[in-house]
This record gives sequence, structure tokens and C-alpha cells, in this order.
Amino acid sequence: MAAVILLLLIAVPIVEIMVLIDVGEGIGLWPTMAAVILTAMVGSALLRHQGLSVMERARQSLEQNRFPADEVFDGVCVLVAGAMLLIPGFITDVAGLMLFLPFLRTALKRIIGRRILASGQFSTPQTGPAGRGDLTANSGVIIEGEYHEVASEKTLPLDDKKIDDH
Repeated sequence: MAAVILLLLIAVPIVEIMVLIDVGEGIGLWPTMAAVILTAMVGSALLRHQGLSVMERARQSLEQNRFPADEVFDGVCVLVAGAMLLIPGFITDVAGLMLFLPFLRTALKRIIGRRILASGQFSTPQTGPAGRGDLTANSGVIIEGEYHEVASEKTLPLDDKKIDDH
């Protein structure tokens, strides 16, 4: 995986420079520069708009006591898309614009989810109180105890009893 990342870090800038030179020869220097600047401006506007939208959806998920996994994935995609649009070049601009499209993010989420599940390389750490030990079903830890419910005056409805907060 490290070799792939290294190859991308070397290949992408080289290909971007080649494309910029070809486009510059075709339409001229100033239109090419204008296109690069325009995509950076569009990228920052899209990043702001979709980033705020994703944050609002994440807030709503948290208010519903639901972990915002989809929103976190969308947020990462929007952040990467914005960064790609700020990088000068047309190939990264196209990839960044594609990441701003919600239906493509959903397809990417499914593909990545399937790959993670197929690889079996994921885990959810489960620990006991204050992070002390593993309390999964296979850990062999049994906790015994007794409990009883205690009704506090402050938990009673306001109609039944007046609560004084002194």
C-alpha cells in the first residue's frame, strides 16, 4: 500500500504538469491560468456549502442518538474533494468535482464498505467501565450484582409534587 501511495505522489504531479502544458498550448497561458483559478474558487465555495450541509446532518443524527457514520464518510469525501480542487491541475479537479456528487459518494461508500467487510480487517473495541478490560462475550468475565430502582423527588412529574430548588 505504501508503494502505491508513493507512486501516486510521484505520478499525479507529473501527469498534472503534462496536462497543464497540453491545455496551455491548446487554449493559451491566460485562459489556462483562469481555469485553474476558477476551479479553486468553485472548490472552496462547494466545500463551504456541502461541508455545512454535512455538519448539519451530523448534528441531526447526534440529536437522534444515532452515530453519524454516513455523515463522517461524506465529510471526509467533501474535505478531500475541496483539497483536490484547490490543487492546481485538471485531473485532480475532475476527481474533486466527482467527490462532491452525493450519488458517487454513496457508490464509493458501498464499494469501500464491501471491501472492508470482505477483508475482515475491522474491529470495534469494547471495554468495561472506565476502559478496564474486555467485556465481550468471549472474554469469560461475569459480573453479578443486585439492583433496585429508586424514585427521586426530582424525577416525579411536576403535576404530582412541587420541586423546590433551594
